[in-house]
Amino acid sequence: MTGLYLSTRTKAYAAWQASHGAERAALELLATTPQATWLDDPSDPDATREQVRELTRAADDEGSTAVLAVYAIPGRDCGHYSAGGAPAERYGQWVREVAAGICGAPIVVLEPDALPQLGAGDHQGDRVAYLADAAQVLHDAGARVYLDAGHSSWLTPREVVRRVELVGTQHLTGIALNTSNYQWTADERGYGEAICAELDLRFVVDTSRNGRGSDGEWCNARGRAVGDLPRLVDDGTACDALLWVKPPGESDGTGNGGPAAGAWWQEIALELVRNAT
Repeated sequence: MTGLYLSTRTKAYAAWQASHGAERAALELLATTPQATWLDDPSDPDATREQVRELTRAADDEGSTAVLAVYAIPGRDCGHYSAGGAPAERYGQWVREVAAGICGAPIVVLEPDALPQLGAGDHQGDRVAYLADAAQVLHDAGARVYLDAGHSSWLTPREVVRRVELVGTQHLTGIALNTSNYQWTADERGYGEAICAELDLRFVVDTSRNGRGSDGEWCNARGRAVGDLPRLVDDGTACDALLWVKPPGESDGTGNGGPAAGAWWQEIALELVRNAT
């Protein structure tokens, strides 16, 4: 048992059910491995609230932990493949609808890339204030909030500490590392220990696609493999969990021949599994 909630309402599960033969056999791993549910559409706050309630209640009822990725910060992705997010004047209310649906104590990865991209794009508004408010609202609702902090090849540990301190740590359980990236788990764990020793926080690592490490590409990198299976960690370190935050098989965007960000890409899904064996 991983202690993590397995949802069958994923693109991987649907693709597995629709496949046959060798492809079906390969996709079973993705379909039956717990991964994060991304909350990235702020256009219907009521639907988001009910989605969160259904997912977290099911996890709470069975005594497992749901994993959510909250991803609608104004100025999201600096206008790149995952551009969009909530309008500045609506973001806080959207986060409150997410919080209103929370049952139990899910893990929440808060705004992938938002802190590392601080000041790097337009229309960000007061991003530090947005993140601080979101962390408090989600924490007060019972979530374990891990603020996304990039990965070991992006910012120095000292710079991560500085930026996290701007947001504040009082409502954070910790930081999230390697979200949607490919860095080796060992590198991220060392990086996380260095950061969290300064902040007195915990960390989680996305291992969904890092089974062969990184070649420097971030968008639909080819030749990669799924990494360590997700699990909660209790080994005396500052690491709380290895997670599949980025659902393997979902595109990063239209780079390297992929479909739109978040769309299912069967070819790369099969590659990620087959390269891991």
